[in-house]
Amino acid sequence: MKFFKCVTFTLLYIMIQFNTVEAQVELYDSIKWDIAALLPSSSDEQEQLGLAGPVTGIHTNFLIVGGGANFPDKMPWLGGKKKYYDDLFVFTSDKDSLIHETTFKLPCPIAYGASCSTPRGIVYAGGENEEGLSRSAVLIRWNDQSKIIDFEALPQLPFAVANASMTSIENKVYLVGGELSDLVSDRSMVLDLDNLSDGWQILSQLPYQVSHAVMVSQPDGIYLIGGRKRNNGDITTFYSSVLHFDVDTRVWSPRAELPYGLSAGTGLMIDHTSILLFGGDSGETFHKAESLILAVNKEADLSEKERLNQEKIVVQTNHPGFNKVILRYDMQTDIWSSAGAIPFDTPVTTNAHLWEGRIIIPSGEIKAGVRTPYILSGKLK
Repeated sequence: MKFFKCVTFTLLYIMIQFNTVEAQVELYDSIKWDIAALLPSSSDEQEQLGLAGPVTGIHTNFLIVGGGANFPDKMPWLGGKKKYYDDLFVFTSDKDSLIHETTFKLPCPIAYGASCSTPRGIVYAGGENEEGLSRSAVLIRWNDQSKIIDFEALPQLPFAVANASMTSIENKVYLVGGELSDLVSDRSMVLDLDNLSDGWQILSQLPYQVSHAVMVSQPDGIYLIGGRKRNNGDITTFYSSVLHFDVDTRVWSPRAELPYGLSAGTGLMIDHTSILLFGGDSGETFHKAESLILAVNKEADLSEKERLNQEKIVVQTNHPGFNKVILRYDMQTDIWSSAGAIPFDTPVTTNAHLWEGRIIIPSGEIKAGVRTPYILSGKLK
């Protein structure tokens, strides 16, 4: 009798697990994607081109997007100059759309800093502008009653860095990796917003140098997903690696790798067991352009150098856009799987946020040198 009870229980368990997996697949495959809003024009421009590397976050149920950079005149491979911004846009939610509430100014223009939402406000740190890399860290708070943005200077980073990854667990902010002036960082650190006098505390060293990684937090740990590392005199390394950081033991340990190397995507935790990863750059076109740049730099013959340069311009001009696939990671089974795709040009070098049952991906870069002014919204059915 015990045998039949055991078999019955096992079959019932398998059926429940199968139905749960099926329900999850239906959930993620049926995300309804829309354009929730367009970024307003910057104060000194007629048209909003979109922003790469913006500051983004949710505070007191408002979406805040600002800073960032673009190429307003022409593409960088044609001599275009990158422009950095200090506009800070505040949005409120209105059913399936977003409404631009007001615009403020950041303390200075900044792009490619790391940012995340916390109960205290939105933290951003590092980044770059016309003056170079930054060590600054700032807390942004939106006061809904006075309709004013408050800025609080936080302890500076130990070193200047851009394209680092950031997430938070309660009032502790974690910053990992990023690009230094001549190297890529393998450092991780934490800032306790309840104890600012301690400043940024250095944590365990990463097993490799990485920038442009997706970082997602859970109550007891952090996932660092993908990313890349520039290599002087060689093509960039794109990582499929996934690391988990245990906040108690402060140890980084490997998890199941991505199906392919991926950089600069966005991601977030949807429930207690799943992480969704949206798009990203898998590096094919990136590597083609890099290889041609290296060939141009090594070539002595002027006519061949020009031919290679023109070939590079064609590759960059005809960039196909970034990966649209949504990947799902099951933290219980340590398995990655496909979970549909985004039906729009998928932005990189921005962040994803879960807000009122919607996935929000504001602005970002959709092709080499090309930004989007759209704020994407994915509604979980």
